[in-house]
Amino acid sequence: MPASLVPAALRYAEQVARSGSIQRAAKDLNVAASAINRQVLQLEETLGVPLFERVAKGMRLTPAGDALVTLARRWMADERRTAAELRQLQGVNQGHVRVVAMDSHVNGILPALIADLDARHPRISLDVEVASTDAAVAALLAGDADIAAIFNLSPRRDIHVLWSAELPFGCVIAPDHPLASRGSISLQEVVAHPIVLQSRALMIRRYLEARHGWLFTQERKTVETNSLQLVKILAREKGYVAFTSELDAAPELIAGTLVFRPVRDKGAEPQMVAIAMDGRKPLTRVGRIVAEALEGLIGSTIADVRRAGGREPAQ
Repeated sequence: MPASLVPAALRYAEQVARSGSIQRAAKDLNVAASAINRQVLQLEETLGVPLFERVAKGMRLTPAGDALVTLARRWMADERRTAAELRQLQGVNQGHVRVVAMDSHVNGILPALIADLDARHPRISLDVEVASTDAAVAALLAGDADIAAIFNLSPRRDIHVLWSAELPFGCVIAPDHPLASRGSISLQEVVAHPIVLQSRALMIRRYLEARHGWLFTQERKTVETNSLQLVKILAREKGYVAFTSELDAAPELIAGTLVFRPVRDKGAEPQMVAIAMDGRKPLTRVGRIVAEALEGLIGSTIADVRRAGGREPAQ
């Protein structure tokens, strides 16, 4: 295939939108700024509408520009998918897959995924982005990602779940924490101890506020952070209780530096981890290879965590 079947004007406009200015787009594309500016101006003249607002700090999309760039990104994603399919028709598992995952997948699962693909499918390359559930869904629907590993995905017609697994709702604590001797714990027992909360950008925090809002109605010893690493350090070293899933702390649970205790309160619903794709488009062969590898690694990690905790893996 040629370098690109998508017209240069659309590719340049998309990069200006991504980079925020013509100068930065020129640097990112290694193309003269004058060439990019000329193409954007010609595109605006052809369409008869301004695509960008020229502001002091760069370029900002107009509503018309936003619609056009969305189309350009869809075409570019379709082009990448078609190129991969053509290579696969030649019997070669070669291509590029864009994966969005959660912060908890960085420790263990994502490095293992990369190592597995390096060993079994060295011609498959990855683009990995760490994001929240909301951002992961947005990336799938915008064509910026092929597959996503997502926590607590809400059902949607335009998102297709390839695989999912339930995770009990619970807490992680240090092995010597007063609550560690219990097989399960109640929320009333938890609030007697310092609590570290993940930020409101994460689904588990929204779940707590929606289902157990009383936890936030009184003055309690709490720390709030968007850093999963800080959450685990405070639980491991400072006596805090952290509401989270088994996957969030999988390396520490397997190593025994943290323990997981499910919450036994009535109505404590399980969390869910899912591997999903844009339901409006087919997934390429290499995309399915990556999705299946990711499924296997997440599943085996959950099994390892439960063995380490003395529980049988879920069947």
